[in-house]
Amino acid sequence: MEPILSSERSDIEFRRVRGETKSTLEDPKSAVQSFWDAQACGEIYAEGETIEEQFAAQANARYTIEPYIQTVAKFDGDGKRILEIGIGMGADHVEWARSKPELLVGIDITPRAVEIVRERMALESQVPRLAVGDAENLAFPDNTFDIIYSWGVLHHSPDTKSAFAECHRVLKPGGELRAMVYHRPSIVGIMLWSRYGLAAGRLGRSMADIYANHLESPGTKGYSVDEAKSLVSDFSSATVRPIVTFGDLLEGEVGHRHGSRSLSIARKFWPRPIIRKMPFLGLDLLIEAQK
Repeated sequence: MEPILSSERSDIEFRRVRGETKSTLEDPKSAVQSFWDAQACGEIYAEGETIEEQFAAQANARYTIEPYIQTVAKFDGDGKRILEIGIGMGADHVEWARSKPELLVGIDITPRAVEIVRERMALESQVPRLAVGDAENLAFPDNTFDIIYSWGVLHHSPDTKSAFAECHRVLKPGGELRAMVYHRPSIVGIMLWSRYGLAAGRLGRSMADIYANHLESPGTKGYSVDEAKSLVSDFSSATVRPIVTFGDLLEGEVGHRHGSRSLSIARKFWPRPIIRKMPFLGLDLLIEAQK
């Protein structure tokens, strides 16, 4: 593997992006890159006067509204070789670095995320190994990593099955994949279908079409439990389970792209205690698989 070390720092200006982000690029992968290069995942929570305050605010929001991240990630990297696919704002990457792995590598489809995380790691006195990379074509030899971690990323890849196959290839025998992809159907999906299908008079729109056009980046996918199991069928063992998320509960900044008066009203009266008892309609699928 070519060294991807850098300790250079650059000033990051966090951009507040509201509303839909649309790409005029025809290539699906370029459209995904364009979407996330406009605003890294979680960047909306990066509030504060200083870069340190912004990073701290984003991490605090992330682990407050998604406490289940620690359950899947575990952040047990001591002495291990770890790859994170989709580094975003870098909160998880910092946690992996703090666990003292033998090797920690992070890739993202966007140059913006790489620059943000480089800045963040420098504040931790870490010399990161970061690069713009493609999950469908990992630039690493077979049997390289003990753990591959990817939170909410692989469902954005145009060829998600190939991305999972690449994860399998570069994991060592006995290595673990810890990932989250979106679940279909979900409370979030039903809400989006109600607006962009039912209310729009387009009752024939499929949930897959709704996810692809209105959930996040262009082409975003969701999977049933059985479909997700097929993604990790090459692994020796795997567990797949859906969970209710902050999106299903209308918590945090979820839905700001689709802001409306009805959404504001729904936030006040949303039956959260009932929804918490419906994991089978949760947005996230948690995947743990061993090679």
